[in-house]
Amino acid sequence: MRILHIVPTYYPATYWGGPIFSVYYLNNELAKLPEVELNVLTTDAAGPQRNNSLNVTTLKKELYPNYKVHFTHRILGNSFSLKMVWKTFFFIQKADIVHLTAVYSPPTIPTLFFCRILKKPVVWSPRGAILEAFEWKDARKQHVKRIWDYVCNTIIKSGTVTLHVTSEEEKEASLARIPKAQAIILKNGVPVPQNLPQREWLPNGNTRLLFIGRIHPKKGIENLLDTIKLLNDSSFILKIYGTGEQYYIDELKQYASDLGLLNSSVFFMGHVDGNEKQNAFLNADICVIPSHSENFGIVISESLAHGVPVIASRQTPWQNMEEKGCGLWVKNDPASLAQAIQKIRSMDIEEMGKNGWLWMKDEFGWERIAQKTYTTYQEILKGNYDD
Repeated sequence: MRILHIVPTYYPATYWGGPIFSVYYLNNELAKLPEVELNVLTTDAAGPQRNNSLNVTTLKKELYPNYKVHFTHRILGNSFSLKMVWKTFFFIQKADIVHLTAVYSPPTIPTLFFCRILKKPVVWSPRGAILEAFEWKDARKQHVKRIWDYVCNTIIKSGTVTLHVTSEEEKEASLARIPKAQAIILKNGVPVPQNLPQREWLPNGNTRLLFIGRIHPKKGIENLLDTIKLLNDSSFILKIYGTGEQYYIDELKQYASDLGLLNSSVFFMGHVDGNEKQNAFLNADICVIPSHSENFGIVISESLAHGVPVIASRQTPWQNMEEKGCGLWVKNDPASLAQAIQKIRSMDIEEMGKNGWLWMKDEFGWERIAQKTYTTYQEILKGNYDD
């Protein structure tokens, strides 16, 4: 099976957050399947500025085992590449099925258009973008996004595009905006350590809170800062890891300073990857994700995989955490978050961490997710269509 994955940015462009890892891990596992010939078409964008580009000549082939990644040079915006548009048509010609990731992004409309012309089936992963626009009233450029959705829906033919979503909420929102598509729910996976390392919980009576992810208004970080102020207890220490637009990070730091929290109860730690990211989980007691909108929330699964209990907002699809005994699912206003933090501190967080790790190990391994994705491709190809 010849699979073409079209995505605006690709690993190691980790600035763009969770979807970068999700797509990368999925492709690595898909490429292991003997029936698969996988190509990825993307840009070299590594951040929002034109000079934030990957040096693709130095990337090692070992990063992409058993498949090829074709980088094109970004010339405008976050991910517009004229060369990518030109190559899209020819790559689609050679593919059996096209997997498109992203919605409000330059590759989206050309990909949908060329797949319509060339009669190629599409699996389309919105990665939460449609859900965010649908359910979060403060999402940016709402009017422009509605026009974009209309154009996409006009291009596609009913029965030829399958939306890959990760929750019932995302399915409902996506089909409301793109009614000509069909949808299938496939969870994201997560790399799970084979064993949980020994660690010290609540050292010196302190509760180490962790936020890790893209620094973006939809993540609800202001609510989390208000929560720390409301707790008014120096034994709660919050470390915020991640990157985003510098102006917004500066605004958050100023807000934390105005609350009297910066560098006393709240610390901005910057971007982390690899061993540094693992250490961030290892040195946390509770991960708090107060997002206004998430289709999945990869950092929640990463935290659970590293044995860290999670408090997640009800705008994330993780209500099963409470049933599994590894976290709390609550409203994301400061009062609710503060109550949850106080409650979880009195629980057996070590046992909760172990429960989360076992859950991720049993149900969210990437090998299993890739096989389910491949089976989905097979089922779609069995229903190939004629104009």
